[in-house]
Amino acid sequence: MDFLSLQNQTNLIDGVLLYPLKVNRDARGYLVETLKTSWPEIYSQERPFAQNYYSQTDAGTARDIDKWHVHKNQEDRFIVISGNLVVAIFDPRVNSKTKGILNLFKMGEENGDNGQYILLVPKETFHGFVVVGNKPAILTNYPTRLYDPADEGRVSHHQAGVTFPDGSPFSWEKIKQSYNNS
Repeated sequence: MDFLSLQNQTNLIDGVLLYPLKVNRDARGYLVETLKTSWPEIYSQERPFAQNYYSQTDAGTARDIDKWHVHKNQEDRFIVISGNLVVAIFDPRVNSKTKGILNLFKMGEENGDNGQYILLVPKETFHGFVVVGNKPAILTNYPTRLYDPADEGRVSHHQAGVTFPDGSPFSWEKIKQSYNNS
C-alpha cells in the first residue's frame, strides 16, 4: 500500500493539496503556524476561514468505521497536532480527471519536523481517517464553511465500492495492517 506524504505525492486526487508547515523548535519547545492569509493555495476568497475544531481519537480507532464523510460545498483543511493517522480520500466525482482514485496520507509526528503539512480535502470527495500507532491522535480542521448538517453526508464503504489497487474492498483494518508492516 502506498502512503502519501510531503515526500511522496504521486497520483494525487484533483484538488488535493499538501501544504508544508514549518516547525519552529528551540529549547522551550516548538511553534507551528497552521493557517495564514498569506498562503493563497490554502486561504483565499474561495477558501475562507469559517471555524476551527479539533478532535482526539483513540489509538487504532477510525472515525466512522464503515462510512465515508462527504461535503457538497465544504473543503476541509486537516492538520495533525499529535499522534499519527492515515487519512483516506477517494474521488467519486463524475467529471473529475481522477475519478476512482484512492489516496492514503500518512500524517503526524512520525513524519518529523520537516514532514508536517496541512491537507486540503476537496469538496465532494469521500474521506475519513484512522489513528495508527500506540497513542491517541489529535486532528484539527479549518473547514471553509460553518458546520451545516445539510452539507455533510455519509456513504457506507459497501455502497461506495471503493477498492485498493489489488482489487480488495476498502477497510481500515487493512490500512492498519499495511501501516504496521511498513
